[in-house]
Amino acid sequence: MNVLGKAICKYRKLILIIALLLLIPSLIGMKATRINYDILVYLPDDVETIQGENILSDDFDMGAFSVVIVKDMQTKDILKLEEKFKEIDNVQKVVSIVDFIGTGFPTEMLPDDLKNKIYKDDETIMLVTFKDQISADSTMETVETLREITDERCKISGMTSTVLDTRNLSNQEIAVYIVIAVALCLFVLELALDSYIAPVLLLLNIGIAILYNMGSNIFLGEISYITKAISSVLQLGVTMDFAIFLYHSYMQEKEHTSDLNNAMATAIHKTLLSVVGSSLTTIAGFLALCSMNLTLGKDIGLVMAKGVLCGVICVLTILPAMILELNGIIEKTKHKEILPKFKFVKNFVIKHYKIIILLFIIILPIAFYGYSNTNVYYNLDKSLPSDLESVIANNELKDTFNMVSMELLLVNKDIPDYTINKMLDEIEKLDGIEWTMGYPKLSGLRYS
Repeated sequence: MNVLGKAICKYRKLILIIALLLLIPSLIGMKATRINYDILVYLPDDVETIQGENILSDDFDMGAFSVVIVKDMQTKDILKLEEKFKEIDNVQKVVSIVDFIGTGFPTEMLPDDLKNKIYKDDETIMLVTFKDQISADSTMETVETLREITDERCKISGMTSTVLDTRNLSNQEIAVYIVIAVALCLFVLELALDSYIAPVLLLLNIGIAILYNMGSNIFLGEISYITKAISSVLQLGVTMDFAIFLYHSYMQEKEHTSDLNNAMATAIHKTLLSVVGSSLTTIAGFLALCSMNLTLGKDIGLVMAKGVLCGVICVLTILPAMILELNGIIEKTKHKEILPKFKFVKNFVIKHYKIIILLFIIILPIAFYGYSNTNVYYNLDKSLPSDLESVIANNELKDTFNMVSMELLLVNKDIPDYTINKMLDEIEKLDGIEWTMGYPKLSGLRYS
């Protein structure tokens, strides 16, 4: 029964050497795994939005677009800026009102309804389309270039701009909250365990498992930034119980035998029997996310299921080897457990279980009501800091031009201009629509 445990104890030095060597490909794989920052790519292919984007990309060579807000610029300067934008490789087209009315057409002569939508407080807008998709690395690099060649008179809005700021913000902060999570776990473990060095070993073991998991993501091709942000901390929380169980089992077995290898082999056996059920249940729960039509669930589910598996394997192999090799230091740094046993909680539950069941029945409908009436928001900008460049630009577009979002309509080229104008007029009557714009409207204005 203890064959596996005895083998791990016997070859513990080899296990530690292999564990350290495996960190090299893990770090390489983690570095090579692409991080996707666009949640839209996880939508099913049969969704109309995705179908429309595919048509734009395949037929019009237009994968994404940004709306550039220009302030205090003369028409000739706007044209110069357009030319700079067009020199960038990934830029497909640059369009502004100047392209239709020319530099010699006074803006004061524009119809009021159009002028108020295009020009407000010495500001106007420019549409820049990109060849590649919203979250493509090349598109984000293009937006960075646009920011570099423009000054404070220009603000760049759009989904790619938001994705770019999300990427930068996520990369800056992910290390911070991982450090916070490790520090908090270390604090709690120092109170709960009987050795100062044991919590460090437990966290080091989980850290190795996290690196294995993140490195093996290279076989998935890419993962979402949401998955990257939550997987490390979530894996730490989910698999730490396994490590604590092994440590406590080992300490209990040491009280019955002086042979450390036998004590650890028995602890490994008990841990294996105890955690297999809970770990398989956890893995199954994460794999259930793979059934979501929104394939972000599959992304998170696969990474986390793999993370739990890595955690269990490391707890049963690397952690025992580490504890046995450093058993002397663990003994020298032992202290009295500070965290109480909470026996009163156990006794209270056993004594008053009927009251607890009654309270559960009473609270359940209240909890269900709260769950049913909790508002869910789907605006990614809402969760971003207000001082980001993309948020500032999007707010400027909203406050000045009353444009919260822009949608592109694909129309058959054989439809007459008057029919398109009639359709645009009908669309403008819909609630929530501020204004519409199409080539027939602008060309009619130019030649009228």
